[in-house]
Amino acid sequence: MKPFVGALLAKIEFPLLLAGLVIAGGLWGFEELMEVARATAPHAFDTEILLAFRHAGQPDSPIGPLWLQGAMRDITALGSTVVLVLITTATIVYLILIRRPSTALFVFAAVAGGQVLSTLLKHEVDRPRPDLVSHLAAETSLSFPSGHAMLSAVTYLTLGSLAARFLPDRRTKIFVLCLAVLITVLVGTSRVYLGVHWPSDVLAGWCAGFAWAMLCWLAARLLQRRKVVADSDIDG
Repeated sequence: MKPFVGALLAKIEFPLLLAGLVIAGGLWGFEELMEVARATAPHAFDTEILLAFRHAGQPDSPIGPLWLQGAMRDITALGSTVVLVLITTATIVYLILIRRPSTALFVFAAVAGGQVLSTLLKHEVDRPRPDLVSHLAAETSLSFPSGHAMLSAVTYLTLGSLAARFLPDRRTKIFVLCLAVLITVLVGTSRVYLGVHWPSDVLAGWCAGFAWAMLCWLAARLLQRRKVVADSDIDG
């Protein structure tokens, strides 16, 4: 049995194994957080973290200097629909201009699919925005999962993994991927600071976003290996 398992693991590439683990972990985490979102009362960790971003006994007064509020609004804009559409559109046009149509289609499918999935999940859970603290940004849509957290994960991870293919060495690849993750984390954190999302909304958005991005990446690898997408078109 052990030699068989060892031979099986030897045939599985580490990136594929890692992607599978991210997808499985993301789905499990999202399911657990969905139970939290459907509860009749807010979970203790949701309220404690949300209040931690406010001065004690002052739900309308966020912690930190005044400039931090403006900085958080700027950061949260990096995950807004307008900014993500602009970035995605610019990337798609660039890929078409350099004659990478299959890669352009992959980027469109990954980001657009993530947007549709986010909308469907919001209506499925139907969780209202938190009313425990004041909102520092105007929002009218449903709360779970955080669209900013999910779509920033989908967009920046997709573009980061794509950019990494064109970079010459491992250090720059790691830097780009870490930068994509950092932006995603900052956007999600800003949503909680601004009081427009419960922490569980953001965590669920990250879980769903990471899982979707990895699923799209696996699909692209499968199409590439089956020659549906040319190697030269994906790899550059």
